Amino acid sequence: MNVGSTIERHARSIPEKIAIYFRNKSYSYDHFNREINRIANGLIAEGVRKGDKIAIMMKNSDMFMFVYYAIMKVGAVAVPVNFRLTTREITYILNDSDSSIVFFDDEYCETIYKSTGGNEKINLAISIGARIAPGQKNLDEVITNNEFNPTIQVDEWDDAQILYTSGTTGLPKGVLLDHHRVLHASIRNAMIQKMDSSDRILHIAPLFHAAQLNVFMITCNYLGCTQVIHETFDPKEVLKAIDMYKITLYFGVPTMYNFLLQVKDRDKYDLTSVTRCTYGAAPMPTELIKKSMKMFGTDQFINLCGLTEGGPGGIALLPSEHKDKLGTCGKAQFNDEAKVVNDFGEQINPGEIGELILRSESVMKEYYKKPEETYKVLRDGWLYTGDLATIDEDGYINLVDRKKDMIISGGENIYSTEVEQILYKHPNILEAAVVGIPDEVWGETVAAVIVAKTEQKLDHNEIIAFCRNELAGYKVPRLIFEYKEIPRNASGKVLKYKLRDELKTSPIKD
Repeated sequence: MNVGSTIERHARSIPEKIAIYFRNKSYSYDHFNREINRIANGLIAEGVRKGDKIAIMMKNSDMFMFVYYAIMKVGAVAVPVNFRLTTREITYILNDSDSSIVFFDDEYCETIYKSTGGNEKINLAISIGARIAPGQKNLDEVITNNEFNPTIQVDEWDDAQILYTSGTTGLPKGVLLDHHRVLHASIRNAMIQKMDSSDRILHIAPLFHAAQLNVFMITCNYLGCTQVIHETFDPKEVLKAIDMYKITLYFGVPTMYNFLLQVKDRDKYDLTSVTRCTYGAAPMPTELIKKSMKMFGTDQFINLCGLTEGGPGGIALLPSEHKDKLGTCGKAQFNDEAKVVNDFGEQINPGEIGELILRSESVMKEYYKKPEETYKVLRDGWLYTGDLATIDEDGYINLVDRKKDMIISGGENIYSTEVEQILYKHPNILEAAVVGIPDEVWGETVAAVIVAKTEQKLDHNEIIAFCRNELAGYKVPRLIFEYKEIPRNASGKVLKYKLRDELKTSPIKD
């Protein structure tokens, strides 16, 4: 088995079934497979060999899927690139990944031109649109009329992807996964979410991200589902698409659920086709989960808690467990193992705080070309996640914080997620992020960055008083900063290192 062969199988067994809707276009599985083959055979004609690294810097689209699966069929390694990155960051990823080809939307023509200048590894830069810079090619110059399946033998242990970590703590690292690991992640998540070929999925989170790519896109194509692709996230368009296409499974990061709740006329859209809602990629406050359940009219919510290094994979909280265990992340699922351990790798007692470690078939092979970094996180078959967690008497795990995000003030450990959960309860706060900033007396001071629901300025003293009623005194934010938006990466994760740097150097942001 390999990732590309799944489309060939559906082209034979369900050729007329709609695989993709994008804008005003639709593609059957047979049409999907033929478009993939035209690109794949074009790559072979360009001299692409098994193991070559091919970058993709594209927004969600039908072409993203065609290009991705063409790379899989020729046995090359896909390197999805976050299109929101700066030229410097893109240059780093293209060089670090040893990419020899890069596909890009034509709006990134200049960015790619600058990022590939002086990179002798890049042999070809291919624009999906009409716009090209010197030395670049248009896809029409590469694509062929050959719609037959390539004959290249791709094994399940051949490398398939290099996914770059979100870089919430610094420079991203390339997570190397082979076809076996990618397909295992897909099979596991299909079982967790009870997915089958009748499902209709909406892609709104970026496809370059591990969750939308491996948990949803590849799983959908593995099963033969129908997929609706949105280029970007627009809350009203999401509700409209759910109604129009009768979406059955919805996935969004917490911020997306929050924005859906802000749509004033959301009640006019029929969301009853959605039988399951999945959330993940960042902690989701319990109040937001409850409001989202009411909006969708279902309690069939699933919390997927994992990380790119896990395939992604880790632990999950199933719908039946939300009633009694809401607020936890769940347990290890099908063919996975999870433990919470101390600094010596020993399992901790319930209620204590330790590090979450994971073991499964989908855990990465390595950080690409970073043996020392790999050695730090892959030990004795276990992935050390860097996430601080607790485990209760029933084996349910709850993430407390990232090790690097824990605040130490006056010798006391303060977990930012606990404080954020309280801030999200405030009726006038839309978003919140908590970080520690240096303090000469206490070591670190708790600082809260908030986004108000209205344009009216919030009473900071009232917010502090609100927190005092819910938290121990040493956990209460001493500083409140109002932002128009909290810096996040494309996966929806808060870039806390950026907040710490901003507040440390210029702690006035009101």
